[in-house]
Order: sequence, then C-alpha cells, then structure tokens
Amino acid sequence: MLAYLFIVLAVVVRLLPHPWHLTPLGAALLFFGAKRPKREWIAPLLLLASADVYLTTVHYRMHVGADHIVTWAWYVAAMVIGRALVRRVEPLRVVGASLASAISFFLVSNFATWLFQNMYPKTLAGLVQCYTLAIPFFRGTFASDLIYTPILFSVPYALSLLEKKAAESRVRS
Repeated sequence: MLAYLFIVLAVVVRLLPHPWHLTPLGAALLFFGAKRPKREWIAPLLLLASADVYLTTVHYRMHVGADHIVTWAWYVAAMVIGRALVRRVEPLRVVGASLASAISFFLVSNFATWLFQNMYPKTLAGLVQCYTLAIPFFRGTFASDLIYTPILFSVPYALSLLEKKAAESRVRS
C-alpha cells in the first residue's frame, strides 16, 4: 500500500508547481519496483502516463509524441532498477539505485528529445547541445533521487519502529 501512496505523492507533486525536476518520481518508481510484484507495475505506469498526457497537452499545450513512449519505458526501467533492491535494502545499494535512476533518465529522456523533437539538429553537435541544455534539469533529478530515495526506503523501517514501540506500550499497560 505504501508503494502506491508514494506513486500518488509523486504524481501530485509533479502536478503542482515545483523547482525543475525536484520531485519524488524516481524514488517512488524505485520503491514500487522493490516492494510490489511485477504484475502490479501497470498501475503506476498508467497513472504516470495519464499525468504526463495531462501536463503535456493542458499545461504545456504540446502534443504527446514518441519521446513520451520512451519516458514511459524508462518508468518501467526504473522499477526494474528498484527490483534489484527487493532482497537487500542497504544504504549503499539505495544510493547506487538512485544514481542509476537519475543518470539513466538523463541519458534516455534527452536522447529521445533530440531524436523525436525538432528542437535540435540531428547531428552530433545537436545531440551535445541537447544534453548540455538539459544539465540544469539533471541537477534537479539527481538531487531528488538522492534525497527522496533514502527517505522513501526509510519509511517502512520508521513505521516498524513506531509499531514496535506502540506494541511495547500496550504490553506495559
């Protein structure tokens, strides 16, 4: 249930005004991949794709294109990265997953932007320009994943401690 709550939180944050790419999206996808079976992955994918379509068409007044399909495929890839944490959630592994998530999103999404949109020439120089101009957005994604991922993965542990203290308190009463 917590994994679904984090996905909804990520969608809500994305729909509200926020600094460039400073959202818990990557962290929520990693957590979902680690905590929920693959057969449930369609739910966050549909919710996030719906939010993307809304943001693109209503907020930005643009068309949904092939680059969106690449982004949605990356959502699945982020859950696959999270799946690597299913057996062992350790601080270093969580940080590694956050780095893999942020870097892979930067590489994949900007390549898709260069390839499918008419913003940059289809040359090596155009690709370099695309990645260069995306660096400010990458900072937000990178910071978000490094901040939110450890927080989200700490919540179950914190809740278990609270539950344990509550149980001990009931026993003493």
